[in-house]
Amino acid sequence: MSASGVERIAEAFARARADGRAAALMPYMMGGFPDLETSRRIGEAYIEAGADLIELGVPFSDPLADGPVIHAAATTALAEGVTLADVVELGSELGRRVPVILMCYVNPILARGVERFADMLLEAGICGLIVPDVPFEEAGELWAACAGRELGYVPLVAPTTSPERMAGVGATARGFLYVVGVTGTTGERSTQSDGPSELLARARAATDAPVALGFGISTPEQAAAAAAAGADGVIVGSRLVRAAGALDGGLEAVSGLVHDLSAALTTS
Repeated sequence: MSASGVERIAEAFARARADGRAAALMPYMMGGFPDLETSRRIGEAYIEAGADLIELGVPFSDPLADGPVIHAAATTALAEGVTLADVVELGSELGRRVPVILMCYVNPILARGVERFADMLLEAGICGLIVPDVPFEEAGELWAACAGRELGYVPLVAPTTSPERMAGVGATARGFLYVVGVTGTTGERSTQSDGPSELLARARAATDAPVALGFGISTPEQAAAAAAAGADGVIVGSRLVRAAGALDGGLEAVSGLVHDLSAALTTS
């Protein structure tokens, strides 16, 4: 029997540690950006350069958690005619090599029905799901659909999350808990927010799952600092998406960036 989505995610975090990395590297990519074929090559470049997992975004017209770089990438992908089915197929292909976590806003999920959507992920071999616009109190149906299929369900916590809410959200994490390192949307920042160690410690105390830090990490130095602060995983998005959109050399740029990020997380 093949490993479940949750098992594959756990294995990826464990393998990163066993291979001498301080944290697993999880680069984000927008499915279908700058076009579908190029995004496939970008995902393959991520894997070759050292990605342990991939967060794969579904383009959406109103991505409320995303900053201008990822929002623009979603707009471009939609203009190219990229569909949810296209992105799931892309995730299926990349998922043969590393665990793929789909990041999808809730409207496309509800349009298809939660159970049907979860079946689609399971059949495609996608390991887990992030839905940033569904609050903890309304996530029960999504959580149950993922749990029933042994898919990861990845909730988010932030610096503003209260201790009581952190405990509730952390208890629902399947695969890993996504720790938003800043208040605001995704995007590159010259410095990390104050207190990532304290935030990560609170998150770790609230869950049995690994904790991954994202939002605002764009350089190898910031990735290494996130790992040193206690992150089990490091998520990098906007910087890579910006590089992917370069007219010339985008593929080489993302490959080099992922290589440098992976090297920064390697301790032995």
